[in-house]
Amino acid sequence: MVAEEMRGATESRWAGYQALMGPVVLVMILGMIVVPLPPILLDVLFTFNITFALLVLFAAFYIRKPLDFSAFPTILLIATLLRLALNVAAARVILLYGYRGDQAAGVVIESFGRFVVGGNYVVGIVVFAILIIINFVVITKGSTRIAEVTARFSLDAMPGKQMAIDADLNAGIINQEQAKKRREIVSAESDFYGSMDGASKFVRGDAIAAIMIILINLIGGLVVGVFQHGMSLSHAAHTYTLLSIGDGLVAQIPSLVISIAAGILVSRGGEDAEMGHLVSKQIFIGNRHGLLVTAIILGVTGIIPGMPHWAFLIYAALTSALWFVLNDQHKRAILVSSAPTPSEPTQDGADAVIDTRILRPIEVIGLAIGYQIIPMMQTDGELQKRLNLLRRRISESAGFLLPAIHVHDDLTLRPGGYRIEIHGVEEARGEVYADRLLAVSSGANIPPIEGIHTIDPVYGASAYWIGRERSDDAELLGYTVIDAPTVITTHLHEVIQQHMDEVFGLRQMQELLDLAGQRDGKLLEAVLPRIATAPKLAKVFRELVMERVSLRDMSIILESLAEDGREGMHTGQMVEVIRRRLGRQILQSVAPESASPPTPVQVAVLDQKLEQVLVTSVQTAQGAGTQPALEPSVLLHLSQAVRQSMKEMEEKSIQPLLMVRDEVRYPLSVWLRSAGLFIPVMAFSEIPGDRQVKSVIEVH
Repeated sequence: MVAEEMRGATESRWAGYQALMGPVVLVMILGMIVVPLPPILLDVLFTFNITFALLVLFAAFYIRKPLDFSAFPTILLIATLLRLALNVAAARVILLYGYRGDQAAGVVIESFGRFVVGGNYVVGIVVFAILIIINFVVITKGSTRIAEVTARFSLDAMPGKQMAIDADLNAGIINQEQAKKRREIVSAESDFYGSMDGASKFVRGDAIAAIMIILINLIGGLVVGVFQHGMSLSHAAHTYTLLSIGDGLVAQIPSLVISIAAGILVSRGGEDAEMGHLVSKQIFIGNRHGLLVTAIILGVTGIIPGMPHWAFLIYAALTSALWFVLNDQHKRAILVSSAPTPSEPTQDGADAVIDTRILRPIEVIGLAIGYQIIPMMQTDGELQKRLNLLRRRISESAGFLLPAIHVHDDLTLRPGGYRIEIHGVEEARGEVYADRLLAVSSGANIPPIEGIHTIDPVYGASAYWIGRERSDDAELLGYTVIDAPTVITTHLHEVIQQHMDEVFGLRQMQELLDLAGQRDGKLLEAVLPRIATAPKLAKVFRELVMERVSLRDMSIILESLAEDGREGMHTGQMVEVIRRRLGRQILQSVAPESASPPTPVQVAVLDQKLEQVLVTSVQTAQGAGTQPALEPSVLLHLSQAVRQSMKEMEEKSIQPLLMVRDEVRYPLSVWLRSAGLFIPVMAFSEIPGDRQVKSVIEVH
């Protein structure tokens, strides 16, 4: 415990030192410009400048991705300011004390002026000019161009990358947290390359400033040496030229190193690996044939008369040896990968290698497709877009994140066939023609049209697969024309709606509760576990989903349970408590207000005798403490009567809606679902006071 506290205190102090590092460096740079520095301090600072440049170079060399060095543009600015400040400080010392000799500006400048260029100021000027050309014309100009193009391409590609992230999120490939991180990376890439585009201008300006500073030092040194200190012109030219060249070289070498680092950083590709690994992999390990051809060419060149034999033959031998080693390693790797391991079954006898796809996990929602549908599932495929949109819309209407729709190919299907699965169980199948359109008949009096006759898989209407060129003719005849992706997504939508209770599970409920905990933590604590446990609450939510009640307003749902719920309530009672609070939303989804003032809600009601039978059954069950049940004959009669009444409402273009007494609403909804009827059933107490109800059909 003490060790951890000491480590925490040390990290805190180090963080404080890091925060002071930036201001201290900036103050130091300003001080070098204003305050005269002694030669020994110049030596220290020039050496630090070289060290810092090397650290930046190798940091850029060993990072795995450009964004791992996102501080490089700022570092480039600071390094440039540091070099310019050193140039100013050195120029002051050279002009003030240059007449004393070559070491007047420090040992570092004198060493670069004598050792690097051999004490010949003409050679020094030439070397300095070459460094300027390499830095300014070659490295900096190329790095600037790469940064400029990359920044423009990154900005242009940002919308596409954002759409790809949204598509992966909608498809369930990534979650919200991963999508957020990927969006941050896309934004950081654009900002980084934009900053690099601007920061490259610092290096170009630095190269121009170096030329101007050395000219100023030369001219100023000659004037000071000849007219103020009485030096001869040749002596002054020799002394001040060497000092100026030494100053220029000791500043330009770190500048060249930083420019190389910038070039390495912006010219990296998209692979996540260190530069050394990439170079060795792509030039040597992955280029064995190139090594062999290079060795042959070098060997042939080395035996040509008049050529430097030993140089070419030595490199031919080295390249051949490297090719031999890498080729031998490659052969061994192939033998190891092809050899069967003890845990793997062999191909001899009855043993066979098991395809891991056979053991793929069971997905909540699955879509198996034939090979003709596969092109529709490509990145920009129409079916992929429709599935993403379908998942988003169902999630918005149901109020929870729909599980991902997993699509896989199945060679057992017909080329245009598809199969819809819920928890691995086939629920529906159909067939489409990718190059045709489906013309669905909207009435009995529509004449047939040329095409492949079929039955609409969703609504069971007569339909024809027609050529795309006959689309306008079909619409003029009264057909509804849709394409193959729409057929599949519409069919899938209907199947999902019928099996929403199977789609909604504990995982979806936990996602809702996690979100509710972030927004209404206290409200959630008042419900869980006081009113209900998590599994029981999941069952209540599943019942609401089965009745097509949206879970979007989780605050109202939890609030209704916290206020009106009590410990020990069964599922039906909790469902009714929630529905009473969500009555307006439920009615709006079934019978939306389309006029002002709103028109009466047209509903079907139960015959008095039939309703009394249901009430008696519910009361009897409550007295016995059991779940309400109906005699098979009564249930059959009820389902037939309700089905006939709903059909009459649809024929009159009225949205089916059954209105009943409060005590029988939930049992009746369960009974109808057990008979295969998924129709909205509302209680009178769920109707808002400002909405009128009009009975149009009585169920006998």
